[in-house]
Amino acid sequence: MRKIFTSLLLLALTASCSYAEISNAVVESAWKRIAKADGFKQVSINYEKDESPNAWVAFKSQNDYSIHVTAGLMKILNTEDEIAGVWGHEIGHVRLGHYTKGRLRSMGWTVAGKILQQKTGKIAQSAGNIGMNLAENAFSRNQETQSDEYGVKLLVKAGYNPLGLYNAMKAFRDNGYGTQSGIANWFSTHPATDERLKALHDFAEKYRKGR
Repeated sequence: MRKIFTSLLLLALTASCSYAEISNAVVESAWKRIAKADGFKQVSINYEKDESPNAWVAFKSQNDYSIHVTAGLMKILNTEDEIAGVWGHEIGHVRLGHYTKGRLRSMGWTVAGKILQQKTGKIAQSAGNIGMNLAENAFSRNQETQSDEYGVKLLVKAGYNPLGLYNAMKAFRDNGYGTQSGIANWFSTHPATDERLKALHDFAEKYRKGR
């Protein structure tokens, strides 16, 4: 009986550590609240069936764009704070002038995941395809860091947990998506995930204290 109880306890602990899928209602609540806090134009959310975790803005101008989120992203996030942080990051790219007119840009976490499939240890694409994806989809490391900080500030302004974006990034890492420092990171225009997590944590502490 004791052995059975111990097994059940371990199973419960394991389940409590797993990621829960967020709903459309949570995604939409976060978007409306974050967009309102920033004064950003409200638009409908496009839900994509793609299993790769990602969110992005299809941008033509300040008044002509659409926002998108994948089923894969919704499956690895737990809370409204996390998806709110993702939306804040995306708004940051727009507000900070990182878009070129008519270009489709994504957050780039999916690109990182495809390059460094940490779950399998395999490179998913050829070097040529990697170069094309980075050219079409990725912002610079400096732009990603700027948008991360913007997202954290917006979380605080909207009344969310400032660690929301940190926790979202941690969910990416824990599910096998991320970039590494060193040679592997040479292919990515994004900061290494652990470095990005540290910066996000520092931003959260900074804006939590109102500095």
